[in-house]
Amino acid sequence: MSQKALDRAKQILGAIITSSHAHAGDETVVVETAKIHQVLKTLRDDGEIPFDFLVDLTAVDYLGRPQDQARYEVVYHLRSMKTGCRLRVKALLEDPDDAGTIPVISTVTDLWKGADWFEREVWDLYGIKFEGHKDLRRILMYEEFIGHPLRKDYPKEKRQPLIRRDPNDV
Repeated sequence: MSQKALDRAKQILGAIITSSHAHAGDETVVVETAKIHQVLKTLRDDGEIPFDFLVDLTAVDYLGRPQDQARYEVVYHLRSMKTGCRLRVKALLEDPDDAGTIPVISTVTDLWKGADWFEREVWDLYGIKFEGHKDLRRILMYEEFIGHPLRKDYPKEKRQPLIRRDPNDV
C-alpha cells in the first residue's frame, strides 16, 4: 500500500508530527495537541491532497498506561475526496486525575460542521471537552446521567438517578 498520505502529511506538517506509522493501509500521524486545529486546517486546505472529509472523530481511553504516556487519544479519520487517500490523525491528552481537570482539546466544528455530533458524543461518553464548541451537551445519555460511561474506570455497577417523566409530556 502506498504511503502517499503519510508522506504528504510529513511534508506539510513537519515538526508538529511527534510520531507516525503506516500499517495494513492505515497511515497515522500523532501531532502536538495544542496545534490540532492548525494541523487539521492545514490538511483540509492542502492543494495536493486536500483531506476535506472528516469521516469520524472518536477517542480512546488507555487507562493503565505508564505515567509518562497520555491516557487519552482523540482520533480524527480524514479522507481526501479528490484523491481517495485516507489519514488518521491522533492527539494525546493527559489523565484528568493527574492534572486535576478534565481533558480539553480545540473544537473543529468551524472546519467541518459534521464534527458537532462527533464532539458531543466524545464529550458525553469520555468527558473530553472541546474548547470553543458552541453546544457541548450530552447526545446519547440523558442530562442527569453522572459520569462518562466509556471511561475505563467508570464503575459498571454504578446506579444512576431515576428520571421520572410526566406521562402528559409526550
